Amino acid sequence: MAYKIDNAIIKKDRNGKVTLIDPENVFGDEDAFIAVKSDDLITIQLLINAIMKNDFKSWKELGAIPETEPIKSLFVRLGYSREDIANMLKEF
Repeated sequence: MAYKIDNAIIKKDRNGKVTLIDPENVFGDEDAFIAVKSDDLITIQLLINAIMKNDFKSWKELGAIPETEPIKSLFVRLGYSREDIANMLKEF
C-alpha cells in the first residue's frame, strides 16, 4: 500500500499574492500551510514508501551525507536505478 501526503498547489502571482489551488478541498479548514517544491514532495513520498516496505538496499552503507546534497540524491546513493524509481512511482 502506497502512502500519499495530502497536497495542494500554492501559486504566487507577479504581485506576490498567494492563491491556494485545492480542487479536492483537502485544506478547506486549515489556517496555515507549508510550501514544498513538487519534486521534493515526490521524493519524500517515495522515501516514506521505501521506509514502510523496508526496501532500502544499502542504507547502512550511506555513511555521512553532506548537508548541501539534495534529498533527491538519496535514491542514487541507495543504489536505485531509474527503472526502480519509475516502478515506485507507478504505485501512486
